[in-house]
Amino acid sequence: MGTSDVPPLVGIAAKARSFLVGEHVRFYFDPVCPWCYQTSRWVRRLRDLGEIELSWGLFSLELVNAGRGESMRKGHARSATSLRTALVVDEELGSAATGDFYASLGRMVHEEGAAIEEAATIEAALEDAGLNAVLLHKALADDGSWERVSAQHRALVETTRSFGVPTIALDGGDGPTIFGPVISRVPSDEDAVELFRHVAWLARFEDFSELKRERLTKPDLESVRRRRRA
Repeated sequence: MGTSDVPPLVGIAAKARSFLVGEHVRFYFDPVCPWCYQTSRWVRRLRDLGEIELSWGLFSLELVNAGRGESMRKGHARSATSLRTALVVDEELGSAATGDFYASLGRMVHEEGAAIEEAATIEAALEDAGLNAVLLHKALADDGSWERVSAQHRALVETTRSFGVPTIALDGGDGPTIFGPVISRVPSDEDAVELFRHVAWLARFEDFSELKRERLTKPDLESVRRRRRA
C-alpha cells in the first residue's frame, strides 16, 4: 500500500494526532494529596514512554480551601514546608529536580507512610533524589518562600480558575488546563497513553466543562490506609 492509499484520519483521531506530537504537560501538585500522587506516577510513565515532555508546578490545597473545615480535617496545611522546599529546589535547580524531589517525597509519604510535615522526611526525600538537604533549611530561612508559593498558586487559579489537584496544563503551562484525571492506580502502558490522548483532546475541546463519577476504588497507598484508621 502506497502513501496515497493510506486512509486519512478522521474525527477525534485526526484532531488528537495533530497536537500530540511533542506535547508538553505542566503538572501542578500538592504533595499531601494521595490522588495527585497516583496521577503523577501516570504522567511520569508517559514521559518515560516518550509520549510527553513534563514540567512541574505548585498548588496549595491549604490556600484553595482556606477556612473550610474539610481542609483542616484532611491536613492540607501539613504540606506547606514541602511546598516551600519544592519552590527553592525549582528556583535553584530547575523543574526536573523538582520532579525528582516530589517523586521521592511522594513515595515516602504515600507508599511508606512517612509524615509529610516532619523535617526528617523532607531531608530524606531531598537526599533520595540526589539533592542537598540544606535546601530545606534555605526554604525555611527564606521568609518570602511561602509568599512565592502562594503567588504561583494564585496565578494559576486566577488565570485558569483551577480548584484542586491533580491539574495538568498543556503547551508547557500556556495551553488549556484541566483538573484530573483522578485515578486510583497507574494503568498499563497502553492504557496510560490512551487515557492521556483522550484527556488531552477533552482539554482542547473548548465547549467541554465537566465529566465526573464517584470514586469507586481508593488508591492502594499507606497514606490512605492510615487516614482510614485515624
